[in-house]
Amino acid sequence: MTSIVTRRELVLAAIIVAMALLIGLRTPVFLTLNNILFVVTDTSVLIMMALAQMTVILTRGIDLSVAANLALTGMLVALLSHAHPGLPIPIIMLVAMAIGGGLGLVNGLLVAGLGIPPIVVTLGTMSIYRGAIFVVAGGAWLTSKDMTDAFLAFPKAEFAGLSSLTLVAAAVTIGFFVLMTLTRTGRNLYAVGGNPVAARYCGVSLPKLQVLVYTLTGTISGLAGYLWVARFGIAYADIAAGYELTVIASCVIGGVSIAGGIGSVPGTVLGALFLGVVANALPLINVSPFWQMAISGAVILAAVIVNTRSEWRPRKLILREARRAAAGGQK
Repeated sequence: MTSIVTRRELVLAAIIVAMALLIGLRTPVFLTLNNILFVVTDTSVLIMMALAQMTVILTRGIDLSVAANLALTGMLVALLSHAHPGLPIPIIMLVAMAIGGGLGLVNGLLVAGLGIPPIVVTLGTMSIYRGAIFVVAGGAWLTSKDMTDAFLAFPKAEFAGLSSLTLVAAAVTIGFFVLMTLTRTGRNLYAVGGNPVAARYCGVSLPKLQVLVYTLTGTISGLAGYLWVARFGIAYADIAAGYELTVIASCVIGGVSIAGGIGSVPGTVLGALFLGVVANALPLINVSPFWQMAISGAVILAAVIVNTRSEWRPRKLILREARRAAAGGQK
């Protein structure tokens, strides 16, 4: 990365601002400080999970089990809190991250150790994790009545006018920015996604990185599982159903290439914020839920087309120069 924010990310940020202003003209309440803070809070979990998913996609992989991981971990920590109401919240959060990380490690070992395509592995574990929720909960739902006040309080707490969800998302964002821009591991993730063969000859181990990114994604999903269940006060098998597609869409809209090797932390955060603004704005202007799905799908498709064109442009230039060089050699 040659700069912190690229031209594409500046354009996406401008689109988000313009969209917010246009919606504000129609519904002024959308631009109030309270609503803006609500949108950021509502998008915090998506930002964290999209950043983790970005690291997987950079290695030419994908993790479809993140929402199932969130749901299973959320149920497990809710049951833990119900059985042991005196547990401190930091301990519950650490347990959630450990459970999520363990589930992600399973994905990483299957992908790296057995060479099974990531989409097949995570599609399978997604079903397993969803089914496991019925097993551990006996098919029952847990509601806020089954959870302690302390368990429910943290996601709703505020510090210096900002919600705890926003602050956690900010900390995770900073952590990923440091990882991707200031560490060798981050550079290696771009290398294996951009040119796996060259990276292997340079001594970069793809299997180790795959285990790392899937475990990391699982860890963030586990943390999100506690935050989700505690915020909404409910845990059941189908919570966050389909949310993995929203997470992947945030990455794509933010400029992460599904072919691997291209993506950034600022772009991914902006992609998540874009979807957050859309999700919170469309109901305010009385757009039908069916049209909301269609609009979101159209946005994702447009982002994929833009990404594909931007990726092919440098490749065309390289091919053109190679042909010129070959023609010059023949002369």
